[in-house]
Amino acid sequence: MCVGSNGHLRCAGYRNGSFCKFRNRSLHGSTPPCACIHWEGKILKFEGCYHGHADSFLVEAGSGVATLGLPDSPGVPKGATVGTLTAPYNDVEAVKKLFEDNKGEIAAVFLEPVVGNAGFIPPQPAFLNALREVTKQDGALLVFDEVMTGFRLAYGGAQEYFGITPDVTTLGKIIGGGLPVGAYGGRKDIMEMVAPAGPMYQARTLSGNPLAMTAGIHTLKRLMEPGTYEYLDKVTGELVRRILDAGAKTGHEMCGGHIRGMFGFFFAGGPVHNFDDAKKSDTAKFGRFHRGMLEGVYLAPSQFEAGFTSLAHTTLDIEKTVEAAEEVLRRM
Repeated sequence: MCVGSNGHLRCAGYRNGSFCKFRNRSLHGSTPPCACIHWEGKILKFEGCYHGHADSFLVEAGSGVATLGLPDSPGVPKGATVGTLTAPYNDVEAVKKLFEDNKGEIAAVFLEPVVGNAGFIPPQPAFLNALREVTKQDGALLVFDEVMTGFRLAYGGAQEYFGITPDVTTLGKIIGGGLPVGAYGGRKDIMEMVAPAGPMYQARTLSGNPLAMTAGIHTLKRLMEPGTYEYLDKVTGELVRRILDAGAKTGHEMCGGHIRGMFGFFFAGGPVHNFDDAKKSDTAKFGRFHRGMLEGVYLAPSQFEAGFTSLAHTTLDIEKTVEAAEEVLRRM
């Protein structure tokens, strides 16, 4: 994946693309072209994954929906979700069963290749390969929501890191240096469904706005520098390892992990392979830990959110964070 001087993104799953204003729009905008390719239009998503607040995705969603304990989002018409199928993340057999029961009717499989909206949950070794195989066999599209994983796991995102090429990729604010922007792209035949080349209309007032594009270009140029991902892996690994060690020393059951600049931990014994596993965590304990850390360290305010490090974080920052965590864990 790379960015040219005109702001165009290029990667294995993003040869042709469209910019929009928000992450939600990138996911929402990617759905109609998938349905244009496969007219039946059912989608399959995974429990605990969050893909913005488009109606069809607010089924078994993660992020704030999981944090607030909402079963689904009130106000979403039943008809908007009737074509949404769900499966546990990392469960290949459940996916195969849904494809058998809905033969030829599933337009696309949407997923976070590494879950971040139910906490940090990496894929099992064969999971992504199996999804690629199943979708190809049935003629469905594989859509990677790389809003969190894009440019964090590798310059080419999770698809480069795991060696899997999706049919469509969606990206969020990371391509704008944190400014409001989203983008989706994929195979040429899919993106030619989008107007003006094709019949699927899309327009946004601030799509591809110059401020976000300029910030994004400079951010992505910085990420291209040698040693970027080695550094992220080093500081993130140190952070997670030492926090888990502190938990063990102070008598708290914890598990967690990281990939490059993305990490997370649960107040649970683990292992955590899906949303049901994540929900076994002690969320009340996480709340106490989070409030204790607010004296100087700002973590995501939910057990069901992944964390991120950046190139701005120094080894001193990691040291101070670990010291604060040890102190809070001792007091809990």
